[in-house]
Amino acid sequence: MSYPFYGQATTNNGIISYNQLTNNVLNNINGKPTILIHSNNQNIVYVESPFYLKDGHGATSVLQCEKLNKTNQMFIIASIDNVIKSKYSYNNKATKIELKNTIIKLPTKNKEIDFDFMDSFITQLEKEHLKILDTYLLASQLKDYTLTEKELQALNDFEKGKIEWFEYKLGDLFTINPTKYYRLKNHQIISEYGKTPLISNSSTDNGVMGFSKLEPINNGNTITCSDTTLGADTMFYQKNAFIGYSHIQHLTPKFTNFNDQIASAIITACRVATSNQYDYGTKFNRVAMNKTKIQLPSQNNQPNFTLMETLISAIQKSVIKDVVLYTDRKIADSQIVVNQKV
Repeated sequence: MSYPFYGQATTNNGIISYNQLTNNVLNNINGKPTILIHSNNQNIVYVESPFYLKDGHGATSVLQCEKLNKTNQMFIIASIDNVIKSKYSYNNKATKIELKNTIIKLPTKNKEIDFDFMDSFITQLEKEHLKILDTYLLASQLKDYTLTEKELQALNDFEKGKIEWFEYKLGDLFTINPTKYYRLKNHQIISEYGKTPLISNSSTDNGVMGFSKLEPINNGNTITCSDTTLGADTMFYQKNAFIGYSHIQHLTPKFTNFNDQIASAIITACRVATSNQYDYGTKFNRVAMNKTKIQLPSQNNQPNFTLMETLISAIQKSVIKDVVLYTDRKIADSQIVVNQKV
């Protein structure tokens, strides 16, 4: 049987890999609810299974208590995180001794930790967020995850290798130029009440650093990408007009039928093409972008944009299906709990 192998990773809930392991090297054999805190980066994860630690217990603290569960752990971890992220760093590690002397705030009742309150608080919070998600899915017409005949055929052809592919230079598909930006300091651009996105070299949040009250100076329905990174990890589709930032390139399509689905296909192809191709000495700059060759679905040696849209739509529906079913199931479960309490 495979068990999670935990290290100092900050993604995938701290799991580095799954491995076939013997009981003598495993922690938490009985699978008790457990919180792990990594001393180097203060990352906190929750686990309910036996696990293996990369460094034994040297750089990771293991927290357990009888009333800990997968609901109240969210409240407890948030309380711990709120304290240790500002108190500790790589040079001032959150060691076991330090954590034992760290004070966090939790709700109490009759001078005892109120685990029931934490359970109900998180359950209610989750219910409210699920309602918001469900409303969003309806408004965005994402609740419909049924594949059309064309989408089923596109997926089937893709899986069986029946799609024709051809290689294209990114510079033949797009005009690539630096984005336009205001020569002001960040605090003069970003506003709490702004609506115009400011696109930076971030690899998260679609590259959005913040929002501004200033007028947008770059067209939307285009692609942006930082020229200081190691590939297309900062390449994003920009639906709306925006403000650029230093070292952000603007990819404007040379063809007319461009949209978010075609952008998804092209961005994915770019990320595949540039993976492990660049390093800190060789940046994915404008010259490299223009020369980058990507593989796209084709017909008669021309990009098959219709097929791209169909294929991306099918993939999106397949992905969103699990989200819709999960949301519906959780909302139904929470309603059962409410009815039982009435």
